[in-house]
Amino acid sequence: MRLTPVDWTIIAGYFLFNLAIGFYYKGRAGKNTSEFFLSGRNAPWWLAGTSMVATTFAADTPLAVTGMVARNGIAGNWLWWNSVASGMLTVFFFARLWRRSSVMTDVEFAEIRYHGRPAAFLRGFRALYLGILMNCIILGWVNLAMVKILSLILGVNKDVALAIVVGIIALTSFISTLSGLWGVLVTDLFQFVVKMTMVIVLAVAAVHAVGGIDAMKHQLEALDRVKGLATGTAGSALSFVPDLNSAWMPFLTFAVYISLNWWATWYPGAEPGGGGYIAQRMFCAKDEKHSLLATLWFNVAHYAVRPWPWVLVGLAAVVLYQHDPGFQQDPETGYIRVMIDYLPAWLRGTMVAAFAAAFMSTVGTQLNWGASYLINDFYRRFLVDKAPDRHYVVASRIATVGLTILSAWITRYMDSIAGAWQLLIVTGAGTGTVLILRWYWWRINAWSEVSAMAAAFAVSVTLQTVFGISSADPLGFAHIMLITVSITTAVWLTVTFLTRPEPEEQLLKFYRRVRPSAALWKPIARLAPDVPAARDLGRNVLDWVAGCALIYGALFGAGKVILKDYTIGAAFLVVAAVAGIYIYRDLSRRGWKSVVE
Repeated sequence: MRLTPVDWTIIAGYFLFNLAIGFYYKGRAGKNTSEFFLSGRNAPWWLAGTSMVATTFAADTPLAVTGMVARNGIAGNWLWWNSVASGMLTVFFFARLWRRSSVMTDVEFAEIRYHGRPAAFLRGFRALYLGILMNCIILGWVNLAMVKILSLILGVNKDVALAIVVGIIALTSFISTLSGLWGVLVTDLFQFVVKMTMVIVLAVAAVHAVGGIDAMKHQLEALDRVKGLATGTAGSALSFVPDLNSAWMPFLTFAVYISLNWWATWYPGAEPGGGGYIAQRMFCAKDEKHSLLATLWFNVAHYAVRPWPWVLVGLAAVVLYQHDPGFQQDPETGYIRVMIDYLPAWLRGTMVAAFAAAFMSTVGTQLNWGASYLINDFYRRFLVDKAPDRHYVVASRIATVGLTILSAWITRYMDSIAGAWQLLIVTGAGTGTVLILRWYWWRINAWSEVSAMAAAFAVSVTLQTVFGISSADPLGFAHIMLITVSITTAVWLTVTFLTRPEPEEQLLKFYRRVRPSAALWKPIARLAPDVPAARDLGRNVLDWVAGCALIYGALFGAGKVILKDYTIGAAFLVVAAVAGIYIYRDLSRRGWKSVVE
């Protein structure tokens, strides 16, 4: 794709604006680690929530969705749409509790909930495991996607594209180390506006290229008939629900996704109950209300607002490149192919800037989040605990640079790590229950969490390496999940009842600080009669159900309207509106805090 001097000027202007934001917030970030990692706990909900959306809008996300749609139609997105229930769980059961905990990172939580060496081990281990290993693998995948994008756009080889990516990472790292989380939040807002605008523009261009919505639907239906005759399947690219007789999503696998996967599994950024950079944004919110609203806005935007421009480009790519061997071999490239072939030439520079925005927003967050673990939960906790606060700010900037260098090195060898990443995804199966119940049941102790982590890892790895069950196979994935969750749950429950509870003093301190629902904290609640007992589980469940209805109603309603199925679309949107009104009225009655009686 040929870029003109005007395009390069737009791209340069984009980078300069981001740099200006970094310098503007330099003074705030240098004050202390709270400002550097949590923006002084003073971010409004719309800024914190938009930052969450921007972070999950990585450079590889549109490509991944295009690949899902090309292979399995609109229903292919159930690979991530199944997590709506988990997101709503975080909103109504955990957002206020996280903000109330007043920790700097979700890893630090271990030492306010648990006591002694097991708690210290959990905190230190997870700080290194998440901050270095998992964080750099995530960064490596994001970097690799940007390498693929630049190779196609600029027509350069992988090494040249990687060199450019390293340069962008270096700039992002500089901005992140300069401005801390304030700079990350504000640049995320700017970057989200740029990239969301451009993906909508590209979706319009893609639909226009195939002759409009009606023509696209007609051509996809014709392709479905041809595919059905060839494979004996009856799935439709336009269906919102997967064909449960299909090879990619048989009934058992779909049942595991919607009934088990969203609450039982753990992986960075999608922990049941919130964690990682999602938790970081909840910590940085002004108060409990802003924490809840930020997380609610993130889930609405993430699931209901953002997907359809990507889906439309994916559907158009199926029609436009149905005879292209390169697209058939690597469907994810369809997004870039549509951009190169059909985006108006005068918008190409802005589109490249949008991809840079998607890349930088994710990288900036991952660097700041990873450095918070390394400094707050390892360096400060175990190595140097009494230095001046500015010492830790400098250490945080050094850690950010170190993560930048390590992630760039990992990208160069990403092909050898791909299998390990797939292996790690299922190693958290079964730990989600502990992560949920540690807030709501006093009997959970540090050994519960340690045993769950160990059992999940051991069982899932054994199933894959000894018994040869592949997590890449849909039925294999379902079997691994069911077996691992069952065994892990049995292990951590047994360990919990065979080991002592946490010391009463520790539990009482946690209860006073966080004020969880009193239902499963009765022995501790009786020791703190001065703390009003929260009895909000019932209402939270109703809000959770309404939240799921809000998201799915808006998601399917918007999709049906876009595809001109107006009656069904309107019905879904009415469901979403009713659910939204219910949530607003209920939370308003409660003062946006837990019900206390």
